[in-house]
Amino acid sequence: MSRLSQTFKKFPRAFWVANTMELFERWAWYGLFMVLAIYLTASKDTGALGFTQVQKGHLMGTVVAILYFLPVITGAIADKFGYKKILIIAYIILSSGYLMMGIFKTYTSMWFVFLYLAVGAGLFKPIISATIAKTTNDKTSSIGFGIFYMIVNIGAFVGPIFASKLREVDWFYVFVMSSIVIGINMILVIFFFKEPERKPNTETLGKSLITIVKNIFSALKDIKLLLFLIIIIGFWTMYNQLFYTLPVFIEQWIDTTVIYNAIDNISPALASAIGNDSGNISPEMLVNIDALYIVIFQVIISTIVMKYRPLNTMISGFLISAIGIGLWFVTRNPFYLFLTIFIFGIGEMVSSPKILEYIGRIAPKDKIALYMGCYFLPMAGGNFFAGIISGDVYGRMSDKITLLRTEVEARGLNIPEISDSFTQNDFVNTAALKLNMSIPELSNYLWNNYHPFDFWMVVSGIGMGTVVLLWLYDRFVLRKKV
Repeated sequence: MSRLSQTFKKFPRAFWVANTMELFERWAWYGLFMVLAIYLTASKDTGALGFTQVQKGHLMGTVVAILYFLPVITGAIADKFGYKKILIIAYIILSSGYLMMGIFKTYTSMWFVFLYLAVGAGLFKPIISATIAKTTNDKTSSIGFGIFYMIVNIGAFVGPIFASKLREVDWFYVFVMSSIVIGINMILVIFFFKEPERKPNTETLGKSLITIVKNIFSALKDIKLLLFLIIIIGFWTMYNQLFYTLPVFIEQWIDTTVIYNAIDNISPALASAIGNDSGNISPEMLVNIDALYIVIFQVIISTIVMKYRPLNTMISGFLISAIGIGLWFVTRNPFYLFLTIFIFGIGEMVSSPKILEYIGRIAPKDKIALYMGCYFLPMAGGNFFAGIISGDVYGRMSDKITLLRTEVEARGLNIPEISDSFTQNDFVNTAALKLNMSIPELSNYLWNNYHPFDFWMVVSGIGMGTVVLLWLYDRFVLRKKV
């Protein structure tokens, strides 16, 4: 313990302030992002926006893809003008952006406000990781980045818990929460953040950006790197369904009162704390168990796999995650999700940290930083395609409203179209009445006749395809074992 405390003392104040700001930023981001898909698509009479699944997928996929591409550019902006100044600008954008997302209601306005928010997140993202790198050395970097990764997941775990409770009162409070949390970061950066030493950039910003673009294209001429990045897009496409689709699927198809009642029989206070007034467990609470698993098990998993070859570890991890997703809804019993999300999470914990490690290993020694800068590219691609899968594919295969429309048309029932005055809930209730079914009976009928769970076989198939491509890459592209 004394050795650990001595190591902690070696970190300067900027290290701890940066980690604290990361925690609050992740709190704000995941607090919103975990419930965003539900907010965009749920019925308007619940305070949500009532968009289609396709609209949701395109909005989230395109904007978040842009967000993950931005650090390639914004890192140069921070180096040019200084970390502290750019952080202040980022927090102004983020704090105002979160509030505006709670105010604007149309699809077009929401798309542009979310893009505005993504610019703020893109300005923030490279600065904190660069600060951690600059405030650690060869002896402290391992534990330093371990602390950083733990902080990220603590923020990702805490945010959705608060958001889940606040949205039960009013959806707008979720956006207020995220805005206020970013406001705390504004106080931290103004009064407590000391800029780490950095080499002054004498180039003009335009020249710096041109140099970065040229360097990226230079790195992508390495066929091993390019093929690897393209293949990894498949993993991120699969992984992001955790946020893009799983909360919506649970909201539409899974009765979580079973979990609530089981907990209530043991501890009514705990059931009240994690449940809602309707006697359900909100989808984001269930999905959030993935972040909790990471906080608890990541160090253990990383210790177990650190001696294994990165590529073999990634192949194994992707396979485990794909199996976990394929098993998510073999049964509609929500208790089953605790096990299957854990299986998915093991694969995530095994493979995700190894991606960056592998890129570092295949990079020429004089181009390690350049190759590392390409890390965000497959994440951008993965988010883009995740939006398509979550929008177009889920919308056709599994969206409850779409499937019910199909059934209504097949039976020739006369029900008004969904509009501002006739919501999704009105449509479902009217259809259930005309079909002489209760709402649970209607859900069971659609589940048994339209098999919405088949969507997860598609997502699992994307993961399996990634595993096959990575194995072929290892066997036929690499000339040495890395």
